[in-house]
Amino acid sequence: MPVEITWWGHATATVEDSGVRVLTDPLFVRRLGHLRRRRGALPPAAAAVADVVLVSHLHADHLHLGSLARLAPGTRLVVPRGAPAAVPGLRKVATARGLLVSEAAPGDELAVGAVRVRAVHAEHDGRRRPYGPHRVPALGYVMRGEATTYFAGDTGLFRAMADEVGPVDVALLPVGGWGPFLGHGHLDAGRAARALALLDAASAVPVHYGTYWPIGMDAVRPHEFHAPGEEFARLAAQLAPKATVHRLAHGESVRPTEAV
Repeated sequence: MPVEITWWGHATATVEDSGVRVLTDPLFVRRLGHLRRRRGALPPAAAAVADVVLVSHLHADHLHLGSLARLAPGTRLVVPRGAPAAVPGLRKVATARGLLVSEAAPGDELAVGAVRVRAVHAEHDGRRRPYGPHRVPALGYVMRGEATTYFAGDTGLFRAMADEVGPVDVALLPVGGWGPFLGHGHLDAGRAARALALLDAASAVPVHYGTYWPIGMDAVRPHEFHAPGEEFARLAAQLAPKATVHRLAHGESVRPTEAV
């Protein structure tokens, strides 16, 4: 069965490959602190069904304890090495839900059914605020089954990206954020298009945009909320013309390896 990708919003997606369901950075809430979900219905209960869940880093919009608590008992959860020590409540949620937690650092691999998952470097600050100066590496993940799919998590461009990630068929790339400005360690639409060119992937799915926005800031740089996906597709056509960009609506699915 070809790989199928469903985007639920923000950095949350389901990758189905070789009969294995992989869920990335689950965030299933309407509001998170000063952020509210402005576009797309909340993911249905079925979105929390997965064989393995990959958490890229410790920021609360990527490692969200309430969303992890919706996972079924026995779900394997992969987190950056040191996460259980750095995040109060992660061990409690994992124990209460019977989650099988694996800690990973760049280069580590694990097998889930017929899919192999490899953790790779991400150029991003992985600290969990406001709990102190714990340094836990931010990760991306490469999933290899019938296709090879790269989930970048949050990252900036870095010199060794192509070598670190390796050849991939599909790239899930962040192209925006949840506020009017992106700091160091992020991809905007232009940098994501450059990353796609470096990776030479056949297909790309833009993520991490157009979902959450700070309360009371609807009129502040709305272009940064609405436009990154379209802008990424436009720039990717220039910088990586052989790649096919699948700009999904929330809850929409695509089989990218069938579409190229």
